[in-house]
Amino acid sequence: MEQQFDAVLTGSDSSVEGIATMINYPGYNRAYEFSAIDGTIQMLIVQDPNGQWHRVSGSEPYFAGWVDELVEQISKVDNTTAI
Repeated sequence: MEQQFDAVLTGSDSSVEGIATMINYPGYNRAYEFSAIDGTIQMLIVQDPNGQWHRVSGSEPYFAGWVDELVEQISKVDNTTAI
């Protein structure tokens, strides 16, 4: 089941609108890919077996807080996501 939703990250000058998509990523419980609508940001985050979220790839530079922002939005649409 592919889960997809609109997501917004805080950029340095303004908000960055995009789409977050749940994907399969080997070795992890959950993975989401964020892709900005304007193509400026791409980020892949995964949830490890301990429930912690990590950025494993994406565009540079990026803000460390984006992982937390995206996880917060994921938790609103995915009842099985532990934060």
